Amino acid sequence: MCLGVPGKVVEVFEEHGLRMARVDFGGVTRRACLEYMPDAGLGDYVIIHVGFAISKVDEEEARRVFEFLAEMGDLREAGIPGGATP
Repeated sequence: MCLGVPGKVVEVFEEHGLRMARVDFGGVTRRACLEYMPDAGLGDYVIIHVGFAISKVDEEEARRVFEFLAEMGDLREAGIPGGATP
């Protein structure tokens, strides 16, 4: 199953000519490409799918997704510590 997970952009940088970010998923940070989301910036919540930001969401929507995933018990499978919220 493919899953887009929300996270908060905590750092923006360039790598090999690509706009990249470090994204916080409730305590776990991962790198993600921002090339598809040129308006995404520091502090924004973005949906990450296979390492690419594909859309922006507000903080409340991100929190609802984390709560839903926690209810489903899928947080560990997604590599996110259980019960973490943005």
